[in-house]
Amino acid sequence: MLTFVFPGQGSQSVGMGDFLYKEFKICRDIFDEASEAINVDLKKLCFTGSESDLALTENTQPALLTVSTATARVLTTEFGIVPQATAGHSIGEYASFVLGSVISFSDAVKAVKLRGQAMQSAVPVGQGGMIATLGLNEEQVQFLCQWACKESGFSPLSPANFNCDGQIVISGNANALNWLKENFKPEILPGEAKRVKLIPLQVSAPFHCEMMKPAQDKMAAFFETIQVKNSTLPIVQNIHAKPETDANTLKKNIILQVSGAVKWTQTVQQLKEMNMSQIIECGNGSVLKGLFKKSDAEFFKVFSTNSLEDLNALSQFKK
Repeated sequence: MLTFVFPGQGSQSVGMGDFLYKEFKICRDIFDEASEAINVDLKKLCFTGSESDLALTENTQPALLTVSTATARVLTTEFGIVPQATAGHSIGEYASFVLGSVISFSDAVKAVKLRGQAMQSAVPVGQGGMIATLGLNEEQVQFLCQWACKESGFSPLSPANFNCDGQIVISGNANALNWLKENFKPEILPGEAKRVKLIPLQVSAPFHCEMMKPAQDKMAAFFETIQVKNSTLPIVQNIHAKPETDANTLKKNIILQVSGAVKWTQTVQQLKEMNMSQIIECGNGSVLKGLFKKSDAEFFKVFSTNSLEDLNALSQFKK
């Protein structure tokens, strides 16, 4: 059983999608449609722009969506590869919506442009942040967040990304995070905790926590203006790691995702329970491939799509 998965923010790099644009007319059409939808030259941004411009949240999100959608379109239309399910990490879930014909590509590009702007403006620069925790389980991370808020007097602080076992990102108030970095000691944690690391992330806002509620409200308003349909295939959503096809449920959950945690560890487990052992990471990089390997390298066989050679290697999935 085959699943298309789509990467999230952090997977971007200058030059991404260039080979797709050169090789496939359908990809040139997708880049043109995206550029027109948001009045941004996506070709320049993705192929020859600066890393700093591409890293701006309001640019990163449309760029990733465009490359991911172009990849999926090539696989389905040019190669005849048909997935049985899909999932996307954070912004990647919008590419799953396009794949499942839940929303149009043009609406999706407008949505993620707005999402990036809304998330960036929701919290003044310097008032929020994110830290990757390594070596802790879910219970320990939940305890850590509650302990830091109580002891520091600052909040909120909560898990934002469950990426894989032992790699959970927390997000929230910058003062709480700074206090945590200065005062953390492994002995305060319940259970065993060896080789614990807290790594501050270079992000412009505290994503996927309750500080993003203003951005979530803007996304809710946007979704009231566009058509949302039932999905043509199951989408395992970030907010609860369960497969959904109903339009109203999909819409509700992708809106909640703005301030809710990305449950990717649980998503991977759900795909395993669905017997989705064959995974194609549609889009730039191989971040998700690494997370699947850390979860269960024996069960999952994961393919990247970063070159024409990568695409040609997927011939086994052609109908």
